[in-house]
Order: sequence, then structure tokens, then C-alpha cells
Amino acid sequence: MTQKLSETLHIFAQAVDELIVLNSASEAELQLACVKYSDQVDLFIILGGDGTVHTCINSIAPLSVRPIIAILPGGTSNDFSRSLGIPQLLNEAATGVLNGSIIETDVGKVGEGYFMNFWGIGLVTETSENIKPEEKKRFGSISYVLSTLRTLKQTEPFHYKIRSTDTELEGEAILLFVLNGRFIGTTELPIAPLSPFDGKLDLLIVKDTNFAAFKELFALQDPLVENEQLAELEYIQVESLEIVDPIGSKVDMDGEIYEETTQRITVLPGHLQMIQVNS
Repeated sequence: MTQKLSETLHIFAQAVDELIVLNSASEAELQLACVKYSDQVDLFIILGGDGTVHTCINSIAPLSVRPIIAILPGGTSNDFSRSLGIPQLLNEAATGVLNGSIIETDVGKVGEGYFMNFWGIGLVTETSENIKPEEKKRFGSISYVLSTLRTLKQTEPFHYKIRSTDTELEGEAILLFVLNGRFIGTTELPIAPLSPFDGKLDLLIVKDTNFAAFKELFALQDPLVENEQLAELEYIQVESLEIVDPIGSKVDMDGEIYEETTQRITVLPGHLQMIQVNS
């Protein structure tokens, strides 16, 4: 990480009056730094992957005074930085942040926790748990593909029941996503309405891994596609929802595994100001 930091320091040093650099040795130290400096700085820059972003957001989002946040990609997938248009080369990312624009960005809230990119159960959680550290170190984001291929062989469908303000959904699925960001494992999801700036969350339920499901997923590129036209997927936009079933399943939030399903998920519209790099 020190090497990555050195690629950007000179760019920021030429553009700002005062630059505070913190290299945290633990998650607890990072959390404390987020809380301590949030009301002292004009711009809080996170250098790290989705897990580091997740830790920082969970420390900053509950605060009454929140800084403008920028993300520099320093992890394996850097998915939410991609939703903000951040270049994936560090020097380009640093320059982009300095020339970027501030945009009010939605945050997902689950109990006392927060997520920027996604909340998921089923295949996504099992895939995260099946990633081999040596593969992740050697192959980077390809390790998620390898883990998915291993996990598909042992994935069992689960029963789901979900309530939102307007509807109730129930059935069998292998994967349930509540999405805020547009990327999973560096791949952009082909869902036209999906945006972290629209005040809504996107619920995507995958019933099977057959070809028809993937065909329907790409059909969601058309904003006129209605949920009633889908057979292998369920897709709706919501401001809040309640997970009635399953309860007690492990949950993946932004790549971090949590032990138990929280029932209510809501969106906090425009809760954070973040730097977006326009293409």
C-alpha cells in the first residue's frame, strides 16, 4: 500500500494547502481515524479496495458532520469506485479526483450497518467464502470467477419472501441482491435504471443459473422491461424492503461477510457527498 500511496502523494501535494496522510495498521485504527478527522477536513480520500471503503463508510455515515469523500482504487475489484467513474490507474485516479465533481450519493442502511455497493445472500455469500487467498493474490479479480465456478456445483436454492411498500415477492432462488452500485467483481451489471444517485435501491433475485436467466439479465438493459415479463429473475426498485425469509442466513455486504440476515433494508438518499469523475 505504501508503494500505491507514493504514486499519488505528489499529485495531491501540488494541489492542496494541507495534506494529512494516515497509514492505518488495523481496522480499528482506520475506524478511529475516520471519526476523528471527518469534521476536520474538506476532503477525505480513501485509498483501498471495497472492504476498506466499507469500513470507512460504516464509520462516517452515522456522523452528523460528514466530509466529502473520494476513493482511490487500491484493492482487487474496486467496484464502487467504478460506479463513480474513477480511473483504475492510481495516478489517473488522483488527477481525476482533483478535477472531478461533487455528487450526492445514496447509501444502503441495514440495521446499524451501511453498504455502498450491494447487500446479498445465497450464491454471492458462498462465492466470497470460497475464494482461496492464494488465488486472490495471484489472479486478482479472476479469483471471483474461479470461486463462482466452484460454488455453482454446490449451491442449493433457498426460499425467499420479501415485502416492500408496493409489493410482496416469494419463491425459490439461488441469489438475492440489493444493489446500489453498478459493478460486481469488476463487471458492470446490464441494468439500465441502476444508479447510486437516484434515491432508490435495486432488488435483483436470480432463480436459477440457466441461460434463460442470463438472457433476462441482459434484457434489463432496456428500461421498458417490466418485472411481469421475467420468468427467471425478479427485479424491482424500492426505497425500503423487509426480508421475511430467509432469516439467519449469512450476508455479504460489499464483500464483507456478516453472520445473520437483518430484516429491514432502506436507502438514505444523497446521504454522502462523493467525488465523481466524469468521462
